[in-house]
Amino acid sequence: MHQLTLSEMSKMLKSKTCSSTELTHYFLERIEKYDKKINSFVTVCPESALNAAKHADQLLSTHQSHHPLLGIPIAHKDLFSTEGIRTSSCSKMLAEYIAPYDATCVERLKTAGMIMLGKTNMDEFAMGSSNETSYFGPCYNPWNLDHVAGGSSGGSAAAVAAGLVPATTGTDTGGSIRLPAAYCGITGIKPSYGRISRWGMTAFASSLDQAGPMARTAHDCALLLETMSGHDPKDATSLNAPVPQYSEHLNDPINNLRIGLPQEFFTKDLDPNIQDVLNQVIEQFKHMGMNVQTISLPNANLSIPIYYILAPAEASSNLARFDGIRYGYQCDHPENIEDLYMRTRDEAFGDEVKRRIIVGTHVLASGSYNAYYQKAQKIRALIKHDFDRAFDQVDLIFAPTSPTTAFKVGEKLNDPVSMYLSDIYTTAANLASLPALTAPAGFSNGLPVGFQLIAPHLQEQLLLQVTHQLQCITDAHQHHPTLSNFEE
Repeated sequence: MHQLTLSEMSKMLKSKTCSSTELTHYFLERIEKYDKKINSFVTVCPESALNAAKHADQLLSTHQSHHPLLGIPIAHKDLFSTEGIRTSSCSKMLAEYIAPYDATCVERLKTAGMIMLGKTNMDEFAMGSSNETSYFGPCYNPWNLDHVAGGSSGGSAAAVAAGLVPATTGTDTGGSIRLPAAYCGITGIKPSYGRISRWGMTAFASSLDQAGPMARTAHDCALLLETMSGHDPKDATSLNAPVPQYSEHLNDPINNLRIGLPQEFFTKDLDPNIQDVLNQVIEQFKHMGMNVQTISLPNANLSIPIYYILAPAEASSNLARFDGIRYGYQCDHPENIEDLYMRTRDEAFGDEVKRRIIVGTHVLASGSYNAYYQKAQKIRALIKHDFDRAFDQVDLIFAPTSPTTAFKVGEKLNDPVSMYLSDIYTTAANLASLPALTAPAGFSNGLPVGFQLIAPHLQEQLLLQVTHQLQCITDAHQHHPTLSNFEE
């Protein structure tokens, strides 16, 4: 049953082949059975999940028209506020924090009738590319436990890949949905900035953060995205734009679509085995009647340094609220207010969070602001302009998601620069506020390889259409890891 899509589960529920309660029990038992070694969940909520499932069954029994997601389980990244349930951002700072309200996208999925099973593991405050900075320990890749699941939404990706839950939410600041989706062999989409409300989502870098769905297929992501999206008056950055019914237009014709291959992304930095897998996807696109051409994004090579100036700058401001006074961790027996601030933040923040706060504070300092932050904003505008020019020539951009498959646990943890380069192909879409999707392309040495598609602003429909129609004629998304050795 864990290999079914959301639409298949929906049909089962409506035909009474199984109940939401049975479905919820099934996934809770899989979490109990397999997650001790994967560590994809940091909080599981069996009681509230089963209560919600019983309510969903009552609604399903009325034979009225219901939302297609009614009664289907989901899990949320631990960055989203969930009323009455711990929302820790996988940090010691918030390890005991119980949110008093639901994030907007959590509320919308709950209103649709989805059943929350729990909260998924992540890099602390979403800062990381491997899910190794979590206060609750790393999340392991279900395809090979010696390898990382990717970050920061590693728990969300691993849980879907392992069949512990059919869908999850994630967030993407510089690739944090797409990178773990590629490493774990699932589909994930980062919509245009502002498409999904950020209200109730713990902020990392406010001008870059975006929530999005993670699931097995583009069809599943379409169902989730159309439910999560929409204007929210509680979020000043929320777009007041119509939300298409993405799932109803997945089979619309896409003949003669123009696909661009950025020459800056297909270089010697890309693993040749990954290049081979991606070439197979490119050939499939050609068979589907698409026109493939080379394009240039001349400032793309600046995305990583610009991202790691702007993101830490915003993080240092956003994390200033965690001071040990209003909520969260507080050190024992502080001598004075300065000692309270210093020891609380030193004891409760992990090394990667401290590193980014220090970098961010430095680039915002009066002596560095013009040299670093202001210049980075100008180059960000150039990166966006490159995309604007590219989309005058093509309809979509095809790219790798990562230069390698999932690396081994611990391999890059003490080498921040090498870790940051994992995001070399993903940060540009965030800097330009563009929608981007990752889906399975195939395998290299037994580990999943993901491809990335980037579209013009608010063109999520096109990303989902192309990926869905590709998945109708290929099977990379249908493979599942073997979990028989994961039982305790």
